[in-house]
Amino acid sequence: MDRKIEKKKFLIPTKYWPWAVGGTVILALLAWLAAGSYTSVLKVERESLIISPVIKGEFNDYIALHGHVAPIQVVQVSPEEGGIVQERVVEEGARVRKGDVLIRLSNANLNLQILNAESELAEKQNMLRNTQITMEQDRLNNSYEELQLSQDVVAKRRHWKRQEKLHAERLIPQEDWLRAKEDYELAHKKHQLVKERLHKDSLLRQSQMEQMADNLAAMQRNVELVRQRKERLEVRAQIDGEVGLLDVELGQSVAAGGKIGVVNDLSDFKVSAMVDEHYIDRVTGGLTATFEQGGKRYSMRLRKVFPEVRERRFRTEFVFSGERPENLRTGQSFYMDLQLGESKQAIIIPKGTFYSVTGGSWIFVLDKEGKKAYRRQIRIGRQNPEHYEVMEGLEPGEQVIVNGYESFKDMETIVIKD
Repeated sequence: MDRKIEKKKFLIPTKYWPWAVGGTVILALLAWLAAGSYTSVLKVERESLIISPVIKGEFNDYIALHGHVAPIQVVQVSPEEGGIVQERVVEEGARVRKGDVLIRLSNANLNLQILNAESELAEKQNMLRNTQITMEQDRLNNSYEELQLSQDVVAKRRHWKRQEKLHAERLIPQEDWLRAKEDYELAHKKHQLVKERLHKDSLLRQSQMEQMADNLAAMQRNVELVRQRKERLEVRAQIDGEVGLLDVELGQSVAAGGKIGVVNDLSDFKVSAMVDEHYIDRVTGGLTATFEQGGKRYSMRLRKVFPEVRERRFRTEFVFSGERPENLRTGQSFYMDLQLGESKQAIIIPKGTFYSVTGGSWIFVLDKEGKKAYRRQIRIGRQNPEHYEVMEGLEPGEQVIVNGYESFKDMETIVIKD
């Protein structure tokens, strides 16, 4: 009896086997490519690389700055009175002394104000003189009136005393005596009232005179101030120095308080420099900077650190310590070294372009044979214009690649071809 033979069953039908094999090959290829990219290797000519040794030496903690010379003080020239430029007495670059005239202005309105003030003062002076004359006449009239009343009191008192004697001898009626007495008493009271009135009038006249004198003095001061305004049409230098700018032309109208120039104080100089914001926490007042000119080194002291940061830099200001170079000029520039800290022994490597790519977090280190270089994690500390201080990851005697990282930044190994 024949037995029926059953066909074997597979997980993948036989008709799909070519597709399965192809897929397996593709997956293996992708895995190989992924592994290859992870352990990527690049061959580089030795001549195209800058290879530097790792050394242990003295790390000088400084930064290089580009300084610009400026006068120790710059005083703005601004007219206190507006007007038309009538004359330029000096030109830019001229040496001037404090009080020297720089420009002269004219102002017709100011001249008219002076004339009006002087005319008003003259009018007030005439009024004061007339008032004084009138008051003096009143005083004389009042004095004359008081004198008459005083004389009247004396006469009536004498008449009363005479009548009193006659009355005592019974030579006149009592009525005549009483009338004489009453006339005397009335004259006396009138005299006292007039004296009191004259005293009050005198006090009032004195007060009025003092007030008018004060008004007149105020007007005189006002005239003097107006005249002083005319004197201010001559714009003068506020300090000894050099005219650095005088931006006016003949016939030009300038406003009061507007900047028309500057005078530079050349008794001393300062140096301004911009510093990268990376050092903002380390740059403080009192630090020392040096620069070389004419084969001689000069020292400066950091006087001021400006707080504002612009375009990732902040401004600093230095003054000279001791001797300064001769023939310094405003705007002159030179490079100087700003000392941030004391020098000390450290593991250092030369500066290179690798830092801009790696941020100082890794670098390629050559093997002992110098044939290959491998990526290694490091930590960079301080830096100066020439070296980086290596805190971790490198040892003295090793060699590193410090350039060309733009082309092999994704590599793990570099094969160096001679």
